[in-house]
Amino acid sequence: MLDVKKIRNDFPMIKELEKKKAIYFDSAATSFKPQCVIDRVNEYYTKETANIHRGDYDLSFSVSDEYEKARETVRKFINAESSAEIVFTNGASSSLNLVAYGYGQKFLKEGDIILSTEAEHASNILPWFKVAEVTGATIEYIPLNKDGSFDIENLKKVMSDKVKVITLAHVSNVLGYIMPIKEIAKIAHEYNAVVVCDGAQSIPHIKTDVRDLDIDFLCFSSHKVLGPSGVGVMYGKYELLDKMDPFMLGGGSNARFDICGNILLKNPPFKFEAGTPCVEGVLGFKAALEYLMDIGMENVEANDRMLHKYFMDEITKLDNVEVYNKQSETSIVTFNVKNIFAQDVACYLNSKGIYVRSGNHCAKILLNVIGVSETIRASLYLYNTKEEIDYLVEVLKGVTLQKCIEAAL
Repeated sequence: MLDVKKIRNDFPMIKELEKKKAIYFDSAATSFKPQCVIDRVNEYYTKETANIHRGDYDLSFSVSDEYEKARETVRKFINAESSAEIVFTNGASSSLNLVAYGYGQKFLKEGDIILSTEAEHASNILPWFKVAEVTGATIEYIPLNKDGSFDIENLKKVMSDKVKVITLAHVSNVLGYIMPIKEIAKIAHEYNAVVVCDGAQSIPHIKTDVRDLDIDFLCFSSHKVLGPSGVGVMYGKYELLDKMDPFMLGGGSNARFDICGNILLKNPPFKFEAGTPCVEGVLGFKAALEYLMDIGMENVEANDRMLHKYFMDEITKLDNVEVYNKQSETSIVTFNVKNIFAQDVACYLNSKGIYVRSGNHCAKILLNVIGVSETIRASLYLYNTKEEIDYLVEVLKGVTLQKCIEAAL
């Protein structure tokens, strides 16, 4: 089990919230940063500031080396075959767009099918809308169960030789269900389709082995994995990266070009990394992943499941609360207080020092499945405690419309 008291001491934001007597349940949106991450970012700005892969001097060489060590750390974290399969971007949205336009727009054609689900985050469905518009491919949806969970049999029913891409989240950012990615990839590859996995919610909480899962692309953000904002990763099998096009062109992505417009791109991952990157963010991300690896992702996952079960057991006892993902296993609990608008409840919880997310959580077509567009999402991470859950549940017991109105005034 994790020593949560010790872990909480590693996070300056926890100490700030304790001063305010506030509790944070929005780690699915962004996570707090341990002191080691903050220190690593500060160290770059105070002792190492230089561009990478450009300068013929010691400082640039040293920082470039640290940057590439960060790439190797990501490779190790997800067990990719080569660090050349790790592309740094500015976030999961950027990574997912890069796959859609760099691979999908290049290789899809009229009559091809892109399979997804109605539970997807906007960043994993809107780019494919555009790809379908440009290429003539069509988007179809794998039917979900009434509670929004996934059944592999539903995928089997809609698979065909026309399916070229299956794009979905490993863990739903609204309902927290874990997709059987390994089974999905096996079926997809039997039809020569590629699997694009949105790992934004899974990477922080579940030990992920891309070779074991056999997924083709995996996209995730640093800021949800205890790291800085403005950094993301697109993992891709090297043979796919080698064939696909970059989303942007510029300095660092090419070996040479001439006045006739002939361009010789560098090999992956560099051909996808045009321009000056967020160097300090990548170095901070490395520190975040090392922090998690020191703890052990198996321990992080076990603690998440323990907290989630405790939370679910307690909140489902409340008669005035409707929970939408009772069968989920990860750190997300999604609910509404009956007969009160989600944002009104979130405003009331804020008045009690409880920070949650309300709205549609960027999954605007999920309402077709669960029948409601606005929900409250409370998401946990390794620094949360049972005592914080108890306080939230106790406050929810007494929520009324009148109290919500008063809190909004």
